[in-house]
Amino acid sequence: MIQARHLALACATAALLAATAPASAQDLLKLTIGQRGNWDTAIAHLGDKAGIFKKHRLELELLYTSGSGETLQPVIASSADIGIAVGTLGAVAAFGKGAPVRIIGAEATGAADYWYAKSSSPIKTLQDTNGRTIAFSTQGSSTQSIVRAFIDEFKLTAKPVATGNPSATLTAVMTDQVDVGWASPPFGLKEQEEGKIRVIARASDAALVRGQTIRVIVANADGLAKRKDAITRFLDAYRETIDYMYSDNPQVIKDYAEFVKVPEAMAKRVRDEYFPKGLVDPDQIHGQASLMQEAVNLKFIDKPLTAQQLAELIQIPPRKK
Repeated sequence: MIQARHLALACATAALLAATAPASAQDLLKLTIGQRGNWDTAIAHLGDKAGIFKKHRLELELLYTSGSGETLQPVIASSADIGIAVGTLGAVAAFGKGAPVRIIGAEATGAADYWYAKSSSPIKTLQDTNGRTIAFSTQGSSTQSIVRAFIDEFKLTAKPVATGNPSATLTAVMTDQVDVGWASPPFGLKEQEEGKIRVIARASDAALVRGQTIRVIVANADGLAKRKDAITRFLDAYRETIDYMYSDNPQVIKDYAEFVKVPEAMAKRVRDEYFPKGLVDPDQIHGQASLMQEAVNLKFIDKPLTAQQLAELIQIPPRKK
């Protein structure tokens, strides 16, 4: 009889605890994100600020990096759950070497990146970079892929140099440490307007970029298997945030302008002129066949990945219907 009462009390206590517990606990996801301040890399920040990720029961911890190599390595090492804006060819190269990396979404199809020289420089076109130095962010990045593509397509003798983020790159250009720098809007727009720098090439000048997914979202293979539900919810929230960012809600422009410390008019210009919504669509990796060929041509891998390998590498959670 006493045991029955104890059992009834235990059941009642458990029911009470269940009734008073939070309806849904927040899952923490640690993110590494390349290039703080770009419109396409601000999705997690803007969605988090708008409460969209919280609605999907997610808490985000954001760490910004200077480029793809720095973004990818913590994911491979399992110290980050998700990496955003990893160069597609860098992710392919890592997978080809046996790294436990999986692509869970497209980050950028096409690119708004551009290359520039000081206005006082004699360099006005890519052909003028022969024998000169030309910047990219970090090893394995999309900007490295684009610079390699420039050199390959236009038969250049320019020397690629890793310069990190756009701010560090601008300093390197203005102090003559490198001849040609790289940036992505809004970085450098003010300097263009002031006549300090001159655009000499855009990412879309390379065939590698046109219509192809040049940056991706990645996860650790083991982490994806163990936290598939949380990562699927992350992609759901990511998609919802993109819809919000391209809506008529003025708050998103206010928040982005505050985030990158530019006037709201410039923030709106960055979105409307440089980043069409299709550029940030995460649902499909475009141009896989040509990306494989470019990966071989640019020596990221020895031979194209097979269809089976691609199916293992690319695991994008489907969009809810």
